[in-house]
Amino acid sequence: MDLFQYAAGRTRESCAPLAARIRPRRLDELVGQEHIIGKDKMLYRAIRADKLSSVIFYGPPGTGKTTLAEVIAHTTSSEFTSINATASGKKEMEEVVRKAQDLLAMTGKRTILFIDEIHRFNKGQQDYLLPFVEDGTIILIGATTENPYFEVNGALLSRSIIFELKPLSKEDILTILNRAVSDLERGMGAFDAVLLPDAADYLADSADGDARTALNALELGVLTTERGKDGKITIDLPTAEECIQKRRTRYDKDGDSHYDTISAFIKSMRGSDPDAAVFYLARMLRAGEDIRFISRRIMICAAEDVGLADPMALNVAVSAAQAIERVGMPEAQLLLSEAAIYVATAPKSNSSTNAIFDACRAVDTVNTTVPSYLQDAHYGGSSKLGRGIGYEYAHDFPRHFSRQRYLPVELGDMKFYRPSENGHEREITRYLNYLHEEDQAGDEGFRA
Repeated sequence: MDLFQYAAGRTRESCAPLAARIRPRRLDELVGQEHIIGKDKMLYRAIRADKLSSVIFYGPPGTGKTTLAEVIAHTTSSEFTSINATASGKKEMEEVVRKAQDLLAMTGKRTILFIDEIHRFNKGQQDYLLPFVEDGTIILIGATTENPYFEVNGALLSRSIIFELKPLSKEDILTILNRAVSDLERGMGAFDAVLLPDAADYLADSADGDARTALNALELGVLTTERGKDGKITIDLPTAEECIQKRRTRYDKDGDSHYDTISAFIKSMRGSDPDAAVFYLARMLRAGEDIRFISRRIMICAAEDVGLADPMALNVAVSAAQAIERVGMPEAQLLLSEAAIYVATAPKSNSSTNAIFDACRAVDTVNTTVPSYLQDAHYGGSSKLGRGIGYEYAHDFPRHFSRQRYLPVELGDMKFYRPSENGHEREITRYLNYLHEEDQAGDEGFRA
């Protein structure tokens, strides 16, 4: 059978891609997601008993959200209907609701509505479903790749159970690939194809948890590879590499992967792990993340987490941010790598961060006035108002330091900056102690 015979002999249903055809139809065919669909789990029991309530399936592409809906469709006694939020609107939902109300009134049979990519519906469209989910006319199954706590109305969430699907393991995808290549009814079994172990291993590993990516590559390989002398289509490692081309990076610049990866990047720098920091940097660069966004996060981390333990960290981060504007990619990755590694390996202190936060809280909670001797005296008549009178010019005193009070009296002896014992802040502590020493006898000056 060649590609044209394959296409000519297929029904409309069988013309669907392999990933759609091979979807499980029964609970015992499901692969992976044991944390929610294992035989001892509530979702498994609810589907088997046909007692499902409204649910939201949330997870990356290719992890089984639509597959779970298909299984439910094949096992439930309720009416099952589905729409895709990218191609449907309120009119389609109104028609579904009308039919569901009629069916419930005439037969007592409930309707399950599966909405793929439910996050694509706006607030008004989601709100329309609320009363019908509330009164049981509709059992809602929503599927989304976006975090539902950000993209789905809180009212709908409160009426639904959220199940998070994880990227499939390599072993799960191997199971799916081997099933697909041998399945005579819905898979590629009619082609008498052989998927060699190293090719299967490569496809499963490169798919990055997405079964659809692996199945698409398998189908392409089978349909485009010539038969060998033994009459079989052999999918070897070079064929697998050609079909999948490049490891798929699970990254959406507007979604969870974006926020999760940048979060891991920052926490790796804060945690002084340069290897992890440069890995997450590479992941973002490979996915096409905006290099200016990355550089901003490095600058913030340098100020927030390194601070005065190594004042050079901020200089390095700012220099890198300015330099990438001049050189662009791909060379900019060298500058970002240097800055990220510097910040990751620098001594850490959040003393300056805590200082400004504590000071802001004091501003918000304590009414203060600037001491009159610190107020501006650079205008005629200021002395008549008492402005600047009594100010002690620091350079007129030993050590260029006056013991005059600068904080408003309302704040008492409140401290905002508490230097750590890391890096340069040890020297800052020594200098502050030096300034405040009571006994200046034999003073030889401060040496940093």
